[in-house]
Amino acid sequence: MPTLGYRNNNPGNLVKGSKPFLGEVFPGTDKRFRQFQTMDYGYRAAMKVLVNFISSGYNTIEKIITRWAPPVENNTKAYINSVAIQTGIQPNFVITIDQADYIKKIMAAISRHENGIEPDFRLILKGWELLEQKKKS
Repeated sequence: MPTLGYRNNNPGNLVKGSKPFLGEVFPGTDKRFRQFQTMDYGYRAAMKVLVNFISSGYNTIEKIITRWAPPVENNTKAYINSVAIQTGIQPNFVITIDQADYIKKIMAAISRHENGIEPDFRLILKGWELLEQKKKS
């Protein structure tokens, strides 16, 4: 049986908010988490959140994951360590929004951690392409 994140096409397990993302099923049937039409859109939304975090000063794995998965409901330290090991990026290394390869690696590690299965990196690339297309339009 697929994980909640995969059933919702939401590999980052993004919590519902008032403003829908491109490709989001709105309002959706899940009471807590966003749902997307396809996994591509789910990755696009999660990477948009990552880019926004980095732009707002949450620009290290430690800062990103502490905000993504706060200690009140997660083992945040273990999550940070998991993402750092999977990406090969030190927890306090400063990431910039022009480092697309790092953002995609972080997204893959978040998806793996959130869902417990290896993500299809082709879908992450498609999500990134959707994000880049929207910037240009």
